[in-house]
Amino acid sequence: MEPNNGNDITVSQQMISSCTGAILTSIFVTPLDVVKIRIQAQQKLLEKNKCFLYCNGLMDHICYCNGNGAKLNSDGNVINLRNMKWFKRPAHFNGTLDGIFKIAKTEGITSLWSGLPPTLVMAVPATVVYFTFYDKFKSVLNSQFATSTNQPIWIPMLAGGCGRVFAASLISPLEMIRTKMQSKKLSYFQMRTALNQMVQQEGWLSLYKGLWPTILRDVPFSCIYWGFYEGLKKKFKQETKPTFVFSFMSGAFAGSLAATVTLPFDVVKTHRQIEVGEKLVDSSASQHKVKEIMKDIYAKHGLRGLFAGLAPRLYKVTPACAIMISVYEKSKEFFRNRNQFNNLKST
Repeated sequence: MEPNNGNDITVSQQMISSCTGAILTSIFVTPLDVVKIRIQAQQKLLEKNKCFLYCNGLMDHICYCNGNGAKLNSDGNVINLRNMKWFKRPAHFNGTLDGIFKIAKTEGITSLWSGLPPTLVMAVPATVVYFTFYDKFKSVLNSQFATSTNQPIWIPMLAGGCGRVFAASLISPLEMIRTKMQSKKLSYFQMRTALNQMVQQEGWLSLYKGLWPTILRDVPFSCIYWGFYEGLKKKFKQETKPTFVFSFMSGAFAGSLAATVTLPFDVVKTHRQIEVGEKLVDSSASQHKVKEIMKDIYAKHGLRGLFAGLAPRLYKVTPACAIMISVYEKSKEFFRNRNQFNNLKST
């Protein structure tokens, strides 16, 4: 059985360890996530006679216009949309750095952290469920199928995949909100209004739009990630007390590989969730399935379209996985040493 299976620390200590890593990771990588979603979202071309109504972090809210960028405000006066700051926002990003610069310049630097509150809100329960389930379920599997010198590779892969299913289902509504807050800028009041309209029109299950492509993306990601990470720990004999540098580098490598393989499903998830805003304007818009969306993206943009946002996703996932796993491992080591010290002290 694996020498260090997590049973030497309490569940609450595991929760603290995972939450600490989640908070630090979320703050650091949110700007990169914003740019990634914007790059993926810009593939969704506007139909004829439509224009942006507003754009602020949550979704492309689209309205019909007369073609010259004019519309009536609440007082009945004609306003020229093209003179408004949000309408002048850059419509195309040429890369991650270009996206960061344009968003900060046009919308303000705080827009780079659009969706951070729901990111933190969902990071805490998702990380607690995911990492706690992973460690505990892996421990159960190890007790049944592993030996003192060998842990089958399928154990961490299965534990990671199952943990991700529970976590993804738990935070799917918050994931949709976060995605749409980052695709374009939207106030919380406007978001609440949009969500209320969506629930009234399509029911509560509409909050889980994008869950299936999220599972298709996250379960393989978790299987690949944990399989490679645990494999590297075994290869370099770091199963018991992995060093911070080892966890950081191994987490970055495993996360980069998993992110690249599963990126097409991330693109589909982003398209599905942004479509909610379009449906609120055009109720005739059809709900596409994962396979149909992939075919449509491939037909319009080729293989490159299915891997849109690869660079910013790698820029995000690589440090995110590195920070998360290294902080998590070191936090567990801290609590483990503390528990051992308290046990010795009590005896």
